[in-house]
Order: sequence, then structure tokens, then C-alpha cells
Amino acid sequence: MTQKLQTRSGGRSARRAARTSPLAQHLRPIRSGMEGGLYRPLTQEGMERIHQAALDALEQIGLIDAPASGVAYLTGAGAILGDDGRIRFPRALVEDAIAKANRSITLFGREPIHDLLLEGNRVHYGTAGAAVHLVEVDGQNYRECGVQDLHDAARIVDELDNIHFLQRPMVCRDIPDNFEMDMNSIYACCSGTTKHVGVSFTDPSYVKPAIEMLHMIAGGEDKWRERPFVSNSNCFVVPPMKFATESCMVMEECIKYGMPVLLLSAGMAGATAPSTVAGAITQAVAECLAGLVYVQAVKPGHPAIFGTWPFGLDLRTGAMTGGSGEQALLTAGCAQMHKFYALPGGAAAGIADSKLPDMQAGWEQMCSNVMAGLSGLNMVYEAAGMHASLLGFCFESLILGDDLIGQALRCVRGIEVTDETLALDQMREVCMGGPGHYLGTDQTLGRMQADHVYPTYGDRTSPKEWVERGKPDLIAKATARKLEILGKRAPARLDPVTDAAIRAKYRIHLPY
Repeated sequence: MTQKLQTRSGGRSARRAARTSPLAQHLRPIRSGMEGGLYRPLTQEGMERIHQAALDALEQIGLIDAPASGVAYLTGAGAILGDDGRIRFPRALVEDAIAKANRSITLFGREPIHDLLLEGNRVHYGTAGAAVHLVEVDGQNYRECGVQDLHDAARIVDELDNIHFLQRPMVCRDIPDNFEMDMNSIYACCSGTTKHVGVSFTDPSYVKPAIEMLHMIAGGEDKWRERPFVSNSNCFVVPPMKFATESCMVMEECIKYGMPVLLLSAGMAGATAPSTVAGAITQAVAECLAGLVYVQAVKPGHPAIFGTWPFGLDLRTGAMTGGSGEQALLTAGCAQMHKFYALPGGAAAGIADSKLPDMQAGWEQMCSNVMAGLSGLNMVYEAAGMHASLLGFCFESLILGDDLIGQALRCVRGIEVTDETLALDQMREVCMGGPGHYLGTDQTLGRMQADHVYPTYGDRTSPKEWVERGKPDLIAKATARKLEILGKRAPARLDPVTDAAIRAKYRIHLPY
């Protein structure tokens, strides 16, 4: 008996030691690219009707304001330019574009460990947006954000396990020249993280010099084209049903240089899109289908993400409601339509209308993030850090969002039912002559990390222990983590030779 107890104790000691070490990626309870798709707010009939309505809209209404190059591409592919200047899309043309589009896209990181495979119901969470303010929790202030803030956001994202990509979340308000702003945005992001980066361009002529910078970072054009680690977030439409002329020209340039594109349609339900959830989804689907035809006409097979991003609106005030239940439904419904077409897609979730990382922000961010993940959305944009309906970005909220998304991903993972997880043998052992509880059993200890996600910052102590620990504050914990990350050199920083070459060619506003 003594020998048996020693053996069990030794096994537990080994397991405790193993639990202090990081889990291998394939053993983690949550990770990038987990499969969602179990939540389906739309019926099959509902999806069919949205699809048919979108085809009707494209065939009967069409889109206006395409650039001359876009008109040539689209009419050459079979679209029809009307006397009213609108380009209409025959059903067969749209269905052919859907059939030929990629079913699987890989968005590369600068390091392969951060590659994102977009297909089926695989879920990835990340940032996005164009916030003009940084939210400072100390003093509860909003101030204009700059290039240093964008770089710091990238550095923080690089350290967070559950934030899988960085799409530029802030605008560099301290750089008035648009060309310099675009070049510095790319530099700030790429020198802060090796995860996949999404950026925008304000002018088509800026794409070529930006690509030249990316060639320098990648180590040559061939290496860039092999693994393009930056994508273009492209608002190619101005809802309702109008092409954004210059953005379309940007898109054409990005396609030329091998940069993946996010076809982003961001109508406001009740303002620039129908006020109903179904109507807003229908318009977004129609606009993105037009974008898909456009991309296929420029370069068949080019990687394009189906970016239906309809937003909610508070019809009492006209204010955006990114944290509403309607927003969560819009995003989940869009994800379903991506699956209807079997296309890699993305939409927005995790936006807080609250101005600070408080209880309101918590419920707003969790509601849409969970529903987006459960619906199997490939790319969940704006999932962390966004406040004031996209006007403000907060570092502490970004860090706390990593915890929140961890719990959302645990919901995405769902419930596995196997002989082991049913635990009948364990019940038998515990209940029939055993201790009468499951604390400390081999099975409990062996699966505690594989089955459970533990918050890094969330507090699960008793009130007594909380007091004994000095009543730790959630925001203060996040601030301490922020300072820890920003207090060391960025692991993703560029090598000195490349950095010097970039600084010699471009006016980089970040200090060395």
C-alpha cells in the first residue's frame, strides 16, 4: 500500500511540473483556427432567400461609380454597363465567380507559426478599425493617437495568444501627409509584430512604394510573393450599392503586386443599408459578390476575403451600436452566408459602445465575439480594444480582450463526448469505495489544462483572499502588463541593416 501511494504521488508531482511548462500548440485547450459553425441564426430557406435577393439586386440595381479600369474589367467579364452609368451583373456571371473563387486562403505571418488558414468554420480573432483616439484609463481621457501608439498596439498584439492577427486599429493622427502616414502605418505594424498585418491605402499611387518596403522586409520580391504577410483592407464600396472609385483602383494595384484583399462592405443599418437585419445582410452580400466578380475579372484566383461588415444603428439617435445584440446577429448571419457560398470571410465583432473597459464594455464585447465564433466566422475583426463605437482604442482593453476571447474560444470548442469524457469509469471508482469526490484524481489532474481555460487577469479568488491580496484591480493588472510589454525591445523589430535601408528610403517617424 505504501509503495502504491508513493507511485501515485510521484505521478502527480510529475504532472504538476508539466503543468508549469507551456503546453504544446496541439494540446492547448484553445488555439487559432478552431472550428465553430454550430450557431445558425438563419435557416436554410433564409439563406436561399438572401442569396436570391442579392442576385436580384445585382441584376436589377447594380452598382455605380466604378473607375474606368473597373468598368473595362467588369464589362469584359460579362457585366452590363447601363445608360444610367450603373453596372449590372447577370446571375450567371455572379454564380460563375462564386464557383471559381478560392475555398481556402492562407494569410501568412512573417513567422509561419502565425499563418492563418481561412476555410470552412475555422475561427481567428484580431484587431481592426481606424480609431482616431487612444483611450487612457488613467484619468479616463481620450487623446488623438499617433504612430507610436500604433506601433505599441502591434507590440502588445504580438504578445497575446488569443489575438491572432493585427489589422491596423488606429490612424496616425500625428502624420498629416497621407503618403507618409501610409508608409509609417506599415512600418509601425510590421516592426511591432510577426503576425499577419492588415493595412489600408489612401491613394492608389502609394501601393507601389509600400510594396517596395514590404519586399525589403521580406528579403526580396520572390519571398514576398511566396508569403505575403500583409493584406489590404479595402472599402471598395460606398453603401448603398456604389463603388468607391479610388479604393477600387487601390484594389487593382494590390492584386497586381500579390497582396491579398479584404472586400469590405460596411453599410449602416437604417442609414446606408436597410434597417432590418436580413436587409442589411442582403445588401452587404450583394456588394461583396460584386467585389468578388471584380477580383476574378482582374486576376482569377487572387486571394480575396468576403468582408460583409454591416453595422447596427440606434434609430433613436443615429449613433452606431457596435455592441448591440443586433450587431451580433448581423455578424453571425454574415458568417452563415460565407458558409453558404463556401468562401473565406470576415466581419466585425467585439466592438464596445462603452467609452471605457467597464461592465458595459464586457457584455458588449463578449456577446458578439461569442456569437461570431460559434457561427464559424473565419476572421473576427475589431475583436479587442475598440471603444466608443470605433472612435477609441484602448491598450488595457486589448489586453483584457485576450482573456475575454479565450473564454469565447472555449465556447467555440464546444463539448467533446467520448468514453473518456463521459467518465463512467471515473464515477464508478470515486463512488464505489473511493473518496466520494473527484478532486485530485488522475483524470481531473490529467485533463485540467486540456479541458479548461483559465483567465490571466480575471479574478476568481474568494472575497477574503481578494482583500488579503490588496483588492487587486482588473484595469491595474492590464496596465501593469502593458508597461511590462512596452518596457522591453520588440521581438518583431526589423534587423538593423533592413531598418537602416528603410529609413534611408522613407521618412520614418518612429524613433530608433
